[in-house]
Amino acid sequence: MPTNMVHTVVGSRGTERPVPLWAERVAHLIPLVGLPVCLWRLPIGFGYAMGGDNTPSAWWHIPYVFGLSLLTEAFALLGFGLVRRWGEVVPNWVPKLGGRRIPPFAAIVPATIGGLLLLGLMVNWIFTAFRIDGSPGFPYAPGWDTLAMTVSGLLTLWGPLMLALTYGYYRRRCRPDA
Repeated sequence: MPTNMVHTVVGSRGTERPVPLWAERVAHLIPLVGLPVCLWRLPIGFGYAMGGDNTPSAWWHIPYVFGLSLLTEAFALLGFGLVRRWGEVVPNWVPKLGGRRIPPFAAIVPATIGGLLLLGLMVNWIFTAFRIDGSPGFPYAPGWDTLAMTVSGLLTLWGPLMLALTYGYYRRRCRPDA
């Protein structure tokens, strides 16, 4: 087998054209890079600030933190639409639209905008984590700030991963010969 061939996931996903194996793996990786920061938020919702100022939790902190974590993971799971059939054709269970082909740019534009916004989050994290802009850094005790940098640093990978996945979707749907 030639070394320049792209490994693809065999048609079990029902996509119009085969999905490259790297894109399938990236789609699985995106929710995983967001999970540590979602778990990190949970103690903060209960008022434990990881070595910072522990404050009593307001009634709305817990639902806010759980909601934010669930929303983060839900958006991360949307990346699977770029490697699954439901990112190409509206599922049949959707009233009036089921079975219609989705124009590629209806997925490419929001995914690109989201990826670029997340890339901006990455740049902000770099400035904060390494105190480039003179900011005080993370507001946690010395051991906890390293953990905060690690979990939030993983989250910053979401933007570049989403942009790579979007590019793969674009090549597969808009430039099949490339």
